[in-house]
Amino acid sequence: MDDHKEESKQDRLFAEFPPVSTAEWEAVIAQDLKGADYARKLVWNTREGFPVKPYYRREDLGKLSYLNVFPGNFPYVRSGRIDQNNWFVRQDLPVGDIRQTNKKALTILMNGIDSLGFVLDQRKAPSIDDIEQLMENIYAQVVEVNFVCGVQAPVVVRHYLELVKKYNRDLELIHGSVDFDPIGRLIVGGNWYENEEKDFDTCADILKATRHTPHFRTLAVQATHFKNAGSNIVQEMAFALAYGSEYLTRLTGKGISIDTVAPNIKFHFAVGANYFMEIAKIRAFRLLWSKVVNAYGPSDAEYTRTHIHSVNTQWNKTTYDAHVNMLRTTTESMSAIIGGTNSLTVLPYDAIFENTTDFSERIARNQQMVLKEESYLDKIVDPGAGSYYIENLTDSLIEAAWKLFLEIDEASGFVEAFRKGIIQQQIKTTAEKRDQDVATRREILVGTNQYPNYNEMINPDINSQRLEPADCSGADAIVETLKPYRGAMAFEQLRSETDAYARQHHRPKVFMFTYGSLSMRRARSQFAGNFFACAGYEIIDNNGFKTIESGIEALRKAKPEIVVLCAADEDYPVIAPDIYERIGKEAIVVIAGYPKDTVEELKAKGLKHFIHVKSNVLETLKEFQKLLGLK
Repeated sequence: MDDHKEESKQDRLFAEFPPVSTAEWEAVIAQDLKGADYARKLVWNTREGFPVKPYYRREDLGKLSYLNVFPGNFPYVRSGRIDQNNWFVRQDLPVGDIRQTNKKALTILMNGIDSLGFVLDQRKAPSIDDIEQLMENIYAQVVEVNFVCGVQAPVVVRHYLELVKKYNRDLELIHGSVDFDPIGRLIVGGNWYENEEKDFDTCADILKATRHTPHFRTLAVQATHFKNAGSNIVQEMAFALAYGSEYLTRLTGKGISIDTVAPNIKFHFAVGANYFMEIAKIRAFRLLWSKVVNAYGPSDAEYTRTHIHSVNTQWNKTTYDAHVNMLRTTTESMSAIIGGTNSLTVLPYDAIFENTTDFSERIARNQQMVLKEESYLDKIVDPGAGSYYIENLTDSLIEAAWKLFLEIDEASGFVEAFRKGIIQQQIKTTAEKRDQDVATRREILVGTNQYPNYNEMINPDINSQRLEPADCSGADAIVETLKPYRGAMAFEQLRSETDAYARQHHRPKVFMFTYGSLSMRRARSQFAGNFFACAGYEIIDNNGFKTIESGIEALRKAKPEIVVLCAADEDYPVIAPDIYERIGKEAIVVIAGYPKDTVEELKAKGLKHFIHVKSNVLETLKEFQKLLGLK
């Protein structure tokens, strides 16, 4: 069919649907809102500091300058690839026994992995024999090989290159990395590997040593530190941009060409649950980094490409109801892949609370395999392109992250801003707000602060340190460090106290005293059940009692520590004082809801515990832990 006929066919099809202007859409929305505030009801004010409209149209793309750029072209917002969206499927392996690690690596290579991450013990330098045994029967020209080795990177690079030459491998086909990162050491450890000047000299030495291996990257920018400490996406992007820019400035200042420095940097990003925002993040960051590198005057636009490795964030992963972590990592991985990450590690669902098992590692591998082999996410470059929503998110992130990056630049760069505590304070402010949102259930962690399984009990063998923020600060720390933590930790600590108590005593019981209106009693019993199950208490629900006497008879048989009255607001002044007077010395009496017209009257009669949608769930449950003697 020629173009004219195809166009004519489309004209006939769309003629049945007359165009609707934005003004007409807005008029209908205003009518449906019935006078309610448009911004409060429909505009999402993101944690990143910019608003998101309820819908976008073609006209919202008019201001975007990069829409006509093809994939593979500067500024690479639409990917550095041209015709496919393939990525390296990576699994990291802690290196203990070298022979066993090599055997495991060969096994997983047969199961779809094409990128290995060997996590070495940084306390000792490996020998060349160690590296050779680790790489036995692994063909480096077809497998991406990464060494997570930190301070030992210079030694690993030297040995690895010697082995590559020994086995006559084509240097152009060697893909992989080491993660030498003195700035990252400052961020989480509080000091340099040796000292500031020496560490950047070592960076320069490594770059010179690997000048003939264009796809073996040696410098890491660990943006994961920001995400896992509670930052928002704009902070994560801006700080990563400033962090990478610091390497460019320091190393070009030592006489290393930007053509050498920029391609050697690999960015490590943690991917969170904000599905579309995470897609936009990777797209936006590629544009920003290409602009930064371009300012240094590279000889070719090729050197402005961004190389991104993604891994699932630990921040939203949970110890309780841990299988939900598989669902979280799946949607997060989709974001990274659709955004165009170069490689991806899927975090096994149990990685945050135990040594991973063969089962959890296999599931993590197969998540990527399904997304590639069965969902075909490797077939289309930049599938989000042209989406009014994703394109506008991308643009908003570009603008907001660039503004924050300039603020860090004005503070004399990343390292100086970190010395002054500017970066730590910004992340801390965001993290505190996120913690408050989790505590009040404005941010939901399924299975932890909402819809928990109260029959579940934490494994007593879990190291209690897994439930606390990680402080990797060295004894010689010269700056305040970032401390990775998980948003669920506070709830997990509280619930683990209940579990510990239940091993020696019976688990505290919460009895739902349901009465009156069917809809109200059911809604409030479900709310209260979820509320108290977050602390790991046993929930005793009831269909509804016809009389107060029958309810009291049932609860005395159950012998609960807490009784929650679940009824309509207008029933509370009638039933609550009577029930409290009769069983107030036997159990803690709680009212589900906050009947504002009679609350003072109820308080005057001794009823002082109310749970409702505006409650701080975490702090309220801590109070009950104290009342029950569990804390």
